[in-house]
Amino acid sequence: MKPQSLTYIIREPKIKSAHPPVLILLHGYGSNEEDLFSFASELPEELVIISARAPISLGMGGYAWYSLHLDDKHGKFSDIPEAIQARELIAKFIDEVKATYSVDADKLFLLGFSQGTILSYAVALSYPEKVHHIIALSGYIDKDILVEPSNITEYQHLDFYISHGSVDQVLPIQMAREAAPYLNKLHIKHVFEEYNVGHGVAPQNFFAFKKWIEERL
Repeated sequence: MKPQSLTYIIREPKIKSAHPPVLILLHGYGSNEEDLFSFASELPEELVIISARAPISLGMGGYAWYSLHLDDKHGKFSDIPEAIQARELIAKFIDEVKATYSVDADKLFLLGFSQGTILSYAVALSYPEKVHHIIALSGYIDKDILVEPSNITEYQHLDFYISHGSVDQVLPIQMAREAAPYLNKLHIKHVFEEYNVGHGVAPQNFFAFKKWIEERL
C-alpha cells in the first residue's frame, strides 16, 4: 500500500538496487510538492526522491505545513498545535515510505526549505531513529515543537547540512545561527554555511548540498 499520510510525487531511482537510498523533500510555506522537486533530475541517480505536499491548502496551488498568524501583540507567530500535528504526519509518512519502497533505512535523507526545514529539524530531533541525514535550508530550530529523546546517544548517527542566506528578510540569519550551538550541545555532526542571498537557494548552495549528499551515498 502506498503512503497515505501525505500527497506526494516520486522519482524512481535511475540506478536500481534492492534497497535504494531515499530523499524526502519538504517544501516551504505557500509552495507545493513541485517546487523542490524541480531539481530532482540533477541529484544522484541511485536515489528514490519523494516530494511531499503540506496538508493545509492556501489556495492558488499553495500549501502550508502549519498556519502563521498575525496580531498586534505577537506580530507573526506559528500555530504550534498545527506544527506538532505536521511533525507527526511527516514522521508517519517516513515510516510509510520505508515500508512501501523497501529503502535503505540507514540512508534516509530529509531535505526541507523554510517551514519544511523547521519540521525537518523537529522530526529529526524528536524521532532520531527515523532519519539519518538532514539538509536544512533557510530555516531554524523551533524548540516548541520538539520531543526530546531521553538519551543523548540516540542522536549519535544524525548528520546535518545547514545553509542560510545572510540577507534573508523572511527568517533572519541569526535564527539559523542558533542551530550550531544547539547541535554542538547534543554532539550532533553538522556543517553550517552562509550565502549572500535572501530567502532562497543560490546555485553554489545547491552544488554544495548535492556534493554533501553524494559523499554519504
